[in-house]
Amino acid sequence: MWVLLSFLSAFLLGCYDICKKKSLNGNAVIPVLFLNLSISGLIFLPFILLSYATGVLDGTMFYVPRVPLKMHGLVMVKSLIVLSSWIAGYASVKNLPLTITGPIKATQPVFTLAGALLIFGERLNLYQWTGVLLSILSFYMLSASGKKEGIRFSHNKWILYAVLSAITGAISGLYDNYLMKISDVMTVQVWSNAYQLLIMIPVLLLLWYPGRKKTTPCRWKWSIVFVSLFLAAADWIYFYALGFPDAMISIVSMIRRSSVLVTFMAGAVFFHEKNLKNKAIDLFLVLLGMIFLYLGTK
Repeated sequence: MWVLLSFLSAFLLGCYDICKKKSLNGNAVIPVLFLNLSISGLIFLPFILLSYATGVLDGTMFYVPRVPLKMHGLVMVKSLIVLSSWIAGYASVKNLPLTITGPIKATQPVFTLAGALLIFGERLNLYQWTGVLLSILSFYMLSASGKKEGIRFSHNKWILYAVLSAITGAISGLYDNYLMKISDVMTVQVWSNAYQLLIMIPVLLLLWYPGRKKTTPCRWKWSIVFVSLFLAAADWIYFYALGFPDAMISIVSMIRRSSVLVTFMAGAVFFHEKNLKNKAIDLFLVLLGMIFLYLGTK
């Protein structure tokens, strides 16, 4: 069941990335992210109110339980990690083609595996090493494809942001695996969104607002609403999948990255991005690497 839920989460995550690209085209990154978090907060607010003030949601999967202060602290740490990943990821998506950022983000399971190697002392088998090497090769070939569009991986800060987003996303994935063993879906999702929104308020007021007239203006787009809706659904299903006793974070993380298929097709069809033939080969290597990572966990 958790595998099927992971695939559904991947599809919704792909839809989220498409709407995010649409929202960020010609738009300011920080206010768009703030609006996304605000809309998500409005989605989750009724669940908090109904859980705390009534018994309507008692015993349902949407109930938000009261948790100790320590748990709030742990969720706050997650919020900081995720927000770092999102700020870097939003910036890279705005300034790079989806057919570049998608495959880079899809290498995230490699970073998750590296984290498991360092933190939990795991050892890689032949399949896993093959998956890692294929992912490294795909990254090298993607850099060659990027050069044809004037994107030099070694001199482009947006590529660095995309890689940073993948690394912090992997850290978040490992941390999620820990949180879901000591908490529940609604606590992690609802309160992490609330703390991200609180953190974004000073970021918005201190970093973006004073210089807003000198940078890209903020424009309202209805796609911003769908960013929040797709992400809320994708994350809720993701956390729910991790809640199964036999769920494996390495597999769930890998399946979630198959969302790159959705974003790649969108980059070709909706955004008319270039050099698709070479990028398709790069994408194939990424997906093949994920298959070997999966085989290595069997």
